[in-house]
Amino acid sequence: MADATPVLEMRGIGKEFPAVRALTDVDFRLHPGEIHALLGENGAGKSTLIKVLTGVHSFDSGTVMLDGAPVRVVSPHHAQELGISTVYQEVNLCPNLSVAENIFLGREPVAGGLLRWRRMRREAAALVKEFGLDIDVSAQLDSYPLAIQQLVAIVRAVGPGAGAGAAGRTKVLILDEPTSSLDRDEVQVLFTVMRRLKASGVAVVFVSHFLDQVYEVCDRMTVLRNGRVVGEYRVSELDQVGLVRLMLGRELDVLEELGDHDRAAPGAVVLRADGLGRKGGIAPYDLEIRAGEVIGLAGLLGSGRTELARLLVGADRADHGALEVDGKGVPLHGPRSAIAKGIAYCPENRKTEGLVLDLTVRENILLALQAAQGWARRVPREVADELVARYIAALDIRPADPEARAGTLSGGNQQKVLLARWLITEPRLLVLDEPTRGIDVGAKAEIQKLVASLAAEGMSVLFISAELEEVLRLSHSIGVLRDRSLVALLANGPEVTADRIMQTIASGAHT
Repeated sequence: MADATPVLEMRGIGKEFPAVRALTDVDFRLHPGEIHALLGENGAGKSTLIKVLTGVHSFDSGTVMLDGAPVRVVSPHHAQELGISTVYQEVNLCPNLSVAENIFLGREPVAGGLLRWRRMRREAAALVKEFGLDIDVSAQLDSYPLAIQQLVAIVRAVGPGAGAGAAGRTKVLILDEPTSSLDRDEVQVLFTVMRRLKASGVAVVFVSHFLDQVYEVCDRMTVLRNGRVVGEYRVSELDQVGLVRLMLGRELDVLEELGDHDRAAPGAVVLRADGLGRKGGIAPYDLEIRAGEVIGLAGLLGSGRTELARLLVGADRADHGALEVDGKGVPLHGPRSAIAKGIAYCPENRKTEGLVLDLTVRENILLALQAAQGWARRVPREVADELVARYIAALDIRPADPEARAGTLSGGNQQKVLLARWLITEPRLLVLDEPTRGIDVGAKAEIQKLVASLAAEGMSVLFISAELEEVLRLSHSIGVLRDRSLVALLANGPEVTADRIMQTIASGAHT
């Protein structure tokens, strides 16, 4: 097991993309018959490492050893031929085909040029039974719940003969966030299958943001941060507080120029969520946001920060609870109805969910204002030009060219364009999801100063960030999330530190 010769070793792996160093000198090893957690926050390098291992990306430096021999994986198909299979969070099968057809897709049993349906169903039935599944393999895949579909994807990935008690050809199975859409009972079914694979000698890589699950099912863990390995441990050697501290890191504060700002006492309640929740998204939560108040959200990747925010802005529909604005219940049917109530939202991924990169800076800034006014009533050109020029100057967007294509700007300036789009609508509540991620220190400081000044002028702000110091610096109160639940709401003050927040994340309770 963990003391045996590694089935796979990655030594000194380096990978660089244009302007981004994704992996630096990464070592990663897997032993046969173990379940190994690969952990790290968003941008830590997990996905890049998996893509290098499975041949999606080539690597710039280092070596990969499989069964003690060097290999160069050139494609996902080549990875499968070598015995390395991956099952992703989203089930990538054909829902309109039967379970048996999905398991044997691309490798159907054929004799005399004819597909042997009876043999395929017989072998598929024997295979799912090996994995402890009692299902009809002739039934259409989408007739089963997502958990069963996920297990069928694992059966397909591992291949015939690789279940418990069999010496299969799959040596390494990578499960990328396999439990994110499963309920508690379904997770236990998956864990049973994982343990069967472990017993048969397969090395299982478990990528997950659910820490309790990591400690329940895994033998060892490797932690990445900023493209580097910050530790490899047996699960018994590192408690959850230590793990959270490794994942988040504690770096020197390079934003001292921002300084401390006076937080004025918040005003009247602008928005109240009462038992608001969405199945599969976030557990029901209560939250009040007052005029001039900054509520920060802290938690690990996948803890539910974004899901909480999306319910407040109508991007997702709640199936629990109620939402009030100014004391009156309001159903949000989508972002347009949120805009009408003075709620603005800057999503986490500014390039795919925020900006239209092929449009100009001017066009991007005016999008929300025009949507709020209605497309039949165009914003007059002279008014539009004056507003765009004002916000380009106020936010110091560079280049200061309203006709520049948004996709040509730096990350920090793209973020400023997105902020300008919403500020131009004069919102009462501004929801910012990771507004400083991936931008340089100067732009980061400017955006933080802007948030502080907006709150001082009476705007309500919901501020989401993976950087705890940033949340502490700006927020009146801090909501702590874990496993898609709001587990604590801490009034900010001298006693609230990054260590206390990390303790709360790790324990799931007030500390």
